[in-house]
Amino acid sequence: MTTEEKKVKTNSKDFTVSEVKKSKGDDFFADFNLDDLKMTMEEMLEAGVHFGHKKSRRDPRMEQFIYGTKKGVNIINLQATAVNLEKALAYISEIKKSGKKILFVGTKKQAKDLVKSAAKRCQMPYVIERWLGGTFTNFSNIKKRTKYLKDLQAQIESGELKKYTKFEQSKKKEEAEKLERRMGGIKNMDDLPAAIFAIDTKEDAAAITEAIKKNIPVIALVDTNVNPTRVNYPIPSNDDAVSSIKLMLGYVCRTIIK
Repeated sequence: MTTEEKKVKTNSKDFTVSEVKKSKGDDFFADFNLDDLKMTMEEMLEAGVHFGHKKSRRDPRMEQFIYGTKKGVNIINLQATAVNLEKALAYISEIKKSGKKILFVGTKKQAKDLVKSAAKRCQMPYVIERWLGGTFTNFSNIKKRTKYLKDLQAQIESGELKKYTKFEQSKKKEEAEKLERRMGGIKNMDDLPAAIFAIDTKEDAAAITEAIKKNIPVIALVDTNVNPTRVNYPIPSNDDAVSSIKLMLGYVCRTIIK
């Protein structure tokens, strides 16, 4: 086994170093052939969707989705995954038909680039940086900020800022870059989304809390250490492995596009 193929441990789950490197900074879904996805349990098994967390970290509310335990690690029941995935994708399909938006949320390190790439492929809004408080509950204020960002970017592109000093131009460009990092994924989101799709219910808890307050349905991956009752459409799945995240995003992308 080469150094690239050696495995590293993260949250008691195995990832190959080469796999992690491949997805960093890559626009993975830009040219990914969604037709290659078969949506079978074998495909999910190969991607490691069934690997949960250690038994000691099990949330008792996830019992219904757990097949058993192997070497102290919870094993997710992929039959339950398939059934719940089908329900979630059917709901996503209905949203797409209505012409409304789904907000992709994935702020954990290994999910950021993948979530951004998938959302862009689907032409959906996304959040991959720290959740901005009030994104849903104070949406009118968020819209003002995103409008300011778009206006500022338009001024930069048109050369309108040349009337300012070089120092002032530099400061405004820095401000635009900062705002783009924080809210670039939602700058074209003119209304509240019809639903959110979250990768990790713990990492993205703030987004889910605001969605619940605004009666926005939540679709999310639920690992063995989380509370699935806060999610309208829970998809039992490994939410840490890059391969698992890629696969689930692929299923969602294909449903929206096809």
